[in-house]
Amino acid sequence: MTPDSQAQREVVDQVTITLTREFGGRLSEGWVRDIVRGARHDLDGQIVPEALGEMLHRLASHRLTRVLHVG
Repeated sequence: MTPDSQAQREVVDQVTITLTREFGGRLSEGWVRDIVRGARHDLDGQIVPEALGEMLHRLASHRLTRVLHVG
């Protein structure tokens, strides 16, 4: 594993923890984790690595909010 991929994995883990706290009372940890992973996949190659944390949090949060309003 390269240092960059380890750092990115840590960012994904931290965003998952943060969003689980934010949405935990309304969505399961599994939902949050799956949406964060999907958002990470969609951002791959689209942004500079330094922006991953912020962009991942924004995109996943938007998607989680949308799930709550649609569901």
